[in-house]
Amino acid sequence: MPPKKRDSKSSAEEKRLERYLKLRENREEKERTLLANLKSRRPELAALLESCSDHWGYEDPIYRFYHASFKVMRLRATTDKIVATLHNLLPEQPLNEMFLQIIAEGAGRESSHDTPRAVVEAFFHARYMLEMAVRYADLEAPPQTLPSGWAAFLYLFNLR
Repeated sequence: MPPKKRDSKSSAEEKRLERYLKLRENREEKERTLLANLKSRRPELAALLESCSDHWGYEDPIYRFYHASFKVMRLRATTDKIVATLHNLLPEQPLNEMFLQIIAEGAGRESSHDTPRAVVEAFFHARYMLEMAVRYADLEAPPQTLPSGWAAFLYLFNLR
């Protein structure tokens, strides 16, 4: 009897599973490293969060969105800065694919989606992750019972 031919769907699922398992290798160690990096870079993270929460970094750009002003597109630079800062917390770990898709659609890397709404959505997701980084930087150790924000932040690094 000839060997059974694998269908492409099964092969794709196997590749996804393999990638998932690779990302999860040494999860606990990576989580401890991430937390240590959060602690050491907390002042920088807090300053960035403050700058994208003040009048010019948050209030005005969102107003510009509702005002239908092209100036809302300036959020792309802020979003890029937040994403780069977050990724540098654990640079060897790829960021979550869903998060990166949202960022790509709103940060001008996929021009068909580069609308003001996509720019604002990307900014909100990046800012949320930054806020969670600052909020949970003071954890003594990775918690056993995960607060929702910490769990979401771990998803950013594929550690959940």
